[in-house]
Amino acid sequence: MLEIENLTVEIGGRTVLKNLNLSVLDGYTSVLFGPNGSGKSSLLMTIMGFSDYRVKGGKIMFKGEDITSLPLHDRAKLGIGILMQRPPNLVGVKLKDLVRVAGKDRVDPESIAKPLQMTSFLDRDVNVGFSGGEIKRSELLQLFAQDPCLYLLDEPESGVDLESIDRVGKAVKELLNGKRGCAGKKSMDGKSALIITHTGQILDYVEADRAYVMCNGTISCSGNPRELLQEIRERGYEECVKCKILQIS
Repeated sequence: MLEIENLTVEIGGRTVLKNLNLSVLDGYTSVLFGPNGSGKSSLLMTIMGFSDYRVKGGKIMFKGEDITSLPLHDRAKLGIGILMQRPPNLVGVKLKDLVRVAGKDRVDPESIAKPLQMTSFLDRDVNVGFSGGEIKRSELLQLFAQDPCLYLLDEPESGVDLESIDRVGKAVKELLNGKRGCAGKKSMDGKSALIITHTGQILDYVEADRAYVMCNGTISCSGNPRELLQEIRERGYEECVKCKILQIS
């Protein structure tokens, strides 16, 4: 589904990703761990195609196609969707209208908003006055409408209370277990996802297949998600950095 090869990226003249390699198989979920400032969000924004992130080397392959130079809207059409950690407020844009556009009028906003308890928000401006949990559910609602092949989820459990974590976690599980495929096309494998998580709480709801650890703009190691999470909890990210230095030397 996704293959990233030797990716180097700059933003504002500063290198944020360096010779990064990562892959997500069709129908599989990968999680991405790493300390603050390690480049995790930059990676997701680069995959999605945000223009501030300038690719200086390497390539991004999606379903066998080189999308390194494609603009954001074309990547969305191909089937990539993102849940941003801090999405903007869209003053003057009603949530129901954004959901209709995301779903290309294939879905009824009220019917998909009800399970997320977002029906009362449909006539409100997107994210304006929303709590942390409500913003996450708004983002998930848009993804339900878009129905992409690949989900890029930037810390879906962060900034929300315990009740919202449960609601968001269950919604993410439903997204990834969906069989509609890419923009309404049938799929036997379910969805693919790359999920950034600090706490690992999302693993209480999602069965991840592989984990990557990012440090200093590149992948330090990969392995079993729960084993790596336990290692990080016990020893911290410093051990991952040391391991990477040993591999280089």
